[in-house]
Amino acid sequence: MNRRYFLSMSGRAVAAAALAASLPRLGIAANTPGWSMRLSTSSVMFDTLPIETVFERIARLKFDAVDIWCPFNACGAHCNHLEDVAARLGADGLKALLTKHKLGLCAFSCYGGHYPKYAELLGKVGGGVAIRESASFKPGEDLTARMKDFLERLKPQLDLAAQYNSRLAIENHGGSLLGSIDSFKAFVDLNTNPHLGIALAPYHLQTIKASVEEAITICGSQLCYLYAWQHAKGTEQLPGIGPTDCVPWLKALAKINFTGCVNPFMHNHPGPAEMATAVGKSREYLLQCYQKAVA
Repeated sequence: MNRRYFLSMSGRAVAAAALAASLPRLGIAANTPGWSMRLSTSSVMFDTLPIETVFERIARLKFDAVDIWCPFNACGAHCNHLEDVAARLGADGLKALLTKHKLGLCAFSCYGGHYPKYAELLGKVGGGVAIRESASFKPGEDLTARMKDFLERLKPQLDLAAQYNSRLAIENHGGSLLGSIDSFKAFVDLNTNPHLGIALAPYHLQTIKASVEEAITICGSQLCYLYAWQHAKGTEQLPGIGPTDCVPWLKALAKINFTGCVNPFMHNHPGPAEMATAVGKSREYLLQCYQKAVA
């Protein structure tokens, strides 16, 4: 590692840490010396319920924070929570609802180009993370060139993120530009903007037999959100229900002093009661993994 590279990466880490420190602090799910884990879950997991009931359920399950989804109609879900919040509650109503249930705001999930519509709302609530997809990628394309082009095209949204004290988090996905270990390396090497980071989805890494722990290590300070999500069917996508041992994931997060949220997640959700039981079990499992990871 030469001196110029070291200084460049150190500068990025400092800038990202400063931004993370300026974003709203969340409750602590567990706390031991060295690293603290924050646990959230996503509103889309309860897509059939109104947002007030979703918050009540998530708070009752003792999560620290909530990830609110924009209009999303796929994978069996029909979620309209963020649109409802914007149209009916506004920033003051959302802050009041968060306060009522003692929840932090983990993120706005803004797939399909929705982030600009909700950027100001996120800023008025205090700023935070906005998750979105990357771009398409075909085998044989020049990865570095495509990544440079993608980052260039993000600049208008990154200007919004800077204006509204927020950070865009790009999710990896199968068949997408951000989808492989090499693509994580390219992203981290080329990204110099403290308002841009990664939302890591282990589910998609497991489909290509890539190491989740290696991806976490590569992301480093640019990792701002982790889907606690494994490649399986039904509720086995959730930690503690499916077969994956999540202790190595949390050990890797501890090593990079991860400051974002660990978010139990799945698609094709069961009914609200079964979903609550499953995600509650997942939360308890992750707390057990956390104690082992930091022991």
